Amino acid sequence: MTQPNNYEPFDNENFEENPTEPKKEKSTSNVSFSFNVIYRVFKSLLFLGVLAAAAIGFLGLGIGIGYFASLVSDLEVPGKEELSQKINDVEQQSKILYSNDDLVSVIKSDLIRTSVKSDNISPLVKKALISTEDENFYDHKGIVPKAIARATLSDVTGLGGSSGGSTITQQLIKQQVLTSETSYKRKASEIVLAARTEKFFSKEEILNAYLNVSPFGRNNQGENIAGIEEAALGIFNVHAKDVSLPQAAFLAGLPQSPIEYNPYTNTGEFKKDFKLGLNRKDDVLFNMYREKMINEKEYEEAKKYDLAKDFKQPEPPKSDESGFLYNYLYDEAARVTMPIYYERDGLTDKDIAESNELEKKYQEIAKRELRQNGYTIKSSIDKDIHNAMQEATQQYGYILDDGRGMLLETGGVLMDNKTGRIYGFIGGRDYAQSQYNHAFTMRRSPGSTIKPLIAYAPAIDTGLIGSESKLSDFPKKYSDGTVINNYSDKGSSTFKSTRDALKWSLNIPVVNLYGELGKQTNVKEYFDKMNIGLDNDEYSFESIPLGGTHNGMTVNEGTAAYATLANKGVYNEGFAIEKITDNNGKVIYEHEAHPVEVFKPSTASIMNDMMRDVLKSGTGQPARDALYSQSATLANADWVGKTGTSELQKDYWFIASTPSVTMSNWVGYDDNTLMYDTWNKQNMIFWANVTNYVYQRNPDIFGVNEKFSLDSGVNKQKVVEFTGEKEGSFNTEGYNMNLRGSKTKTSLYSAGNSAPDSSFRFGIGGTDDNYKSAWNSYIRPANKTPQKYNKRR
Repeated sequence: MTQPNNYEPFDNENFEENPTEPKKEKSTSNVSFSFNVIYRVFKSLLFLGVLAAAAIGFLGLGIGIGYFASLVSDLEVPGKEELSQKINDVEQQSKILYSNDDLVSVIKSDLIRTSVKSDNISPLVKKALISTEDENFYDHKGIVPKAIARATLSDVTGLGGSSGGSTITQQLIKQQVLTSETSYKRKASEIVLAARTEKFFSKEEILNAYLNVSPFGRNNQGENIAGIEEAALGIFNVHAKDVSLPQAAFLAGLPQSPIEYNPYTNTGEFKKDFKLGLNRKDDVLFNMYREKMINEKEYEEAKKYDLAKDFKQPEPPKSDESGFLYNYLYDEAARVTMPIYYERDGLTDKDIAESNELEKKYQEIAKRELRQNGYTIKSSIDKDIHNAMQEATQQYGYILDDGRGMLLETGGVLMDNKTGRIYGFIGGRDYAQSQYNHAFTMRRSPGSTIKPLIAYAPAIDTGLIGSESKLSDFPKKYSDGTVINNYSDKGSSTFKSTRDALKWSLNIPVVNLYGELGKQTNVKEYFDKMNIGLDNDEYSFESIPLGGTHNGMTVNEGTAAYATLANKGVYNEGFAIEKITDNNGKVIYEHEAHPVEVFKPSTASIMNDMMRDVLKSGTGQPARDALYSQSATLANADWVGKTGTSELQKDYWFIASTPSVTMSNWVGYDDNTLMYDTWNKQNMIFWANVTNYVYQRNPDIFGVNEKFSLDSGVNKQKVVEFTGEKEGSFNTEGYNMNLRGSKTKTSLYSAGNSAPDSSFRFGIGGTDDNYKSAWNSYIRPANKTPQKYNKRR
């Protein structure tokens, strides 16, 4: 019988017949037997473990391959020509046009870049880069599986920190073809495209592309620089082919973290110290030495070299002649094309609105696409009109000089009422001194220009008031005890008509009106329809009808809101980009109007009827007078509008419309320095000068022969002049009044609304004592007809 292979054969020769004497050999045999059993079992278990691990590994590999395939299933792999264009950043020049197709500007790269051929780049730079970023560059096929596996394991387990794993080829793909988003999908796409790139292009072509497109931080003028040539010139004032070994090592270390290692600030000044960049340079030199690309002597000498003395001295930045127009249109073109890219990634408008990071990311993507792909951006800007506005700002800027040696800034927008088209704008007084766009970016308190939008128009729209309704102008305090002042007094202790309160921009009446309005109307809904970006909590501010906000409005928002009233209550978002086409003439974006009815047509027409008085005989009369001094024809156009002064005279506004266009203007200091009282009038004079300057270039847009008219839906009500309500009788508070036959006037109500019968509390706001005072003042002069006014005693 065959012995089991884990037992020793029986040995007759060594068998002892005396069983009572213990034997060492037998003991040894038992130990050996036990060891063999344990060894065999362990070996079997190990084998089974290896098999199980292999099975799990293959299963994991299969799952991994399947997951990877799912990540890149929808990846559009570009062909050689498209890939070449992207990785080499071969930009097809995009351009921005005026509405008449004249050139505004070509779109300049955000980065200063000069591409050079491979033989114009020092071999030292290439060696420094490869030894630091990708020592196996000449051996791999675009990816290093071990490095990817290590990086993935580190990411999954959280152990080992960031282990990288990207080759130079992968980094090139990430920079030029994909985004910098951290996700497995992007990483998988990066791997596929890196392998594709290695198939189409030589190592030298890939290396040259990387060195020509990578960002290197700032130059000595504070400009963003990309590409090795601009980096060498902007930091060391030498060409890329002429750099020394320590210079090459410093430059090769920058792309990993340009902002951190670069010696300059964003204004071109030297940083306080260069320690981080110089330490990085030493690391690169060591890598070159370790990879035997330089010898020990070269390493030591380069390391000891005082590289800081080679840094180019800071210089003033070059004058930027782009101006407000170029930058605004470029930003707007990016804004309107952003949805193309985030919707492609499955994101919504809401996703972008809720994430500043996503908004910034897709804005950068949109700008990159605009910059590189030969687009033609046709704007709505009328060249002659826009230039006239700039010339007028320079010509009449002295009106805004207050002798304090400070730059009093201004911003304005000229908009078509019916479409929202922006004809032109004023971004500021001097772009060289301040690049802050005061027409579209700046948010300031709108002062009293908010009164028609937030109080009067909604109150008329909902039927709370008519044009002759009465509002209390008796002294009043906010809930915290602060006294509310009109511009010139603390209240007239009378009741003012809606028309007069608006005409003279009285504060107390509109605060009373807004307080009552808020009890029955969600005013925010009106502002949301006009895309006015106030914060939610601001609508609860008691002072908001006076412009008391912490966020404020832009000049553009205010202009579009007044254009809404001038356009029968229909809002159109202001726009400056009409169409964007690619280099084949295909339209990738075209403006589409999305009109929104904010106010009833009847409401808008009543507001225009009342705001006409503002210019004829109210607070806006200086603007009309200034127009008359220059052009009676323009002055006689049917202008309606509103003045605005913020608290402590930090802002002065004037916005006015004809039936065709709306023209706005704001003045103030960027640092909120207080202005003089007279600057409200000065602002209106400046507005008139700019408006006339535009009129001389293009009179047709103003519609000087058109007139605002009352909508057919307006309900014209005969009301008692004193109460602003219909004739009637009442018996209350000790007053037995019969107001039939009293002096009347016509009050305008929005469609579906009408005036109530006269009552003791005939107005909005005020106390019972205020009404008693008003009735007593009314009755005394009427003693000639006592039978109508019988005050009970």
